[in-house]
Amino acid sequence: MRVLFLGGAGMIGSAAATEAAARGADVTIVTRSAPKRPPADGVRQLRADVRDTAALGEVLGDEEFDAVVNWVGFTPGDVGGHPKLFADRTGQYVFISTCSVFGRPVPQLPITESSPRRQPVFGYGRDKIACELLLEEAYRADGFPLTIVRPFHTYDRTVIPVLAGWTAIERMRTGRPVVVHGDGTSLWSLTHVRDFARAFAGLLGLDHAVGESVNVVSADILTWDQIHLALAAAAGVRGPVLRHRSSESIAVHVPGWDEVLEHDFRHSMLFDTSKLRALVPGFAPQVSFAEGAREVLAHHDAHAELRSVDHDLDRAFDALLEG
Repeated sequence: MRVLFLGGAGMIGSAAATEAAARGADVTIVTRSAPKRPPADGVRQLRADVRDTAALGEVLGDEEFDAVVNWVGFTPGDVGGHPKLFADRTGQYVFISTCSVFGRPVPQLPITESSPRRQPVFGYGRDKIACELLLEEAYRADGFPLTIVRPFHTYDRTVIPVLAGWTAIERMRTGRPVVVHGDGTSLWSLTHVRDFARAFAGLLGLDHAVGESVNVVSADILTWDQIHLALAAAAGVRGPVLRHRSSESIAVHVPGWDEVLEHDFRHSMLFDTSKLRALVPGFAPQVSFAEGAREVLAHHDAHAELRSVDHDLDRAFDALLEG
């Protein structure tokens, strides 16, 4: 199978390229500059601005692919020329969107692929919806072989998946309380990048996925307290002190968090993965968050440059706790 990645040199895309190549796919990635994460052995690299349709067509020549994956389509202008460019050179065009397209609060849980899409606050999610609508119209009008893939909160060893980042770990290790929004019981889902890559690779070149949108998530159910406690355990901290404060009070002391707490993290996000499991039979997450947290802490402990404390946030937590 010949697969073309437009972009895909970041955390998720590089893991997906590695998995696809390991399964025997002939993978080509197109990036504007040298990838920060070196591609797996055997992955071909081309240079072009994938948002410049003319330049992209020139570097690709008359090549055809079984699947084309767009990792860097963020606005309708980024993808507007792709239905014409790829209509006759691929059997599947995979657009990487995001589960941020689903409105909060979600009217009904669990979230499915048909849950309402609405994002009035975050430009990233709003623009992804606009991209989805443009490409869906090409599918309906002209049969453009579209598959929409929506990741949610995906992480690997380089990412501490809480807003406070390393500051939270440092406070735990020094015996100081960590602030958790709400009462710590809202529900969240985290997906390790290896699990995402395994599920995603099963969708490539799959005829049954054409015309479909698929939420590629783990369906793990974690509270925010559980997420913090798993990170604490991985950091070697027994009995970490978690203190709960409302999203509104946190926003007073940490203004940069107001929108993400109000319109995202405070809401429970649970997913029905029935469609994913039907399209990729046998898929099940293999990396628990406990295991993933251990990978995260081991990696950060081995790289001092990643262990950066945000001193403004540190002081803001102290002020919240004094209140």
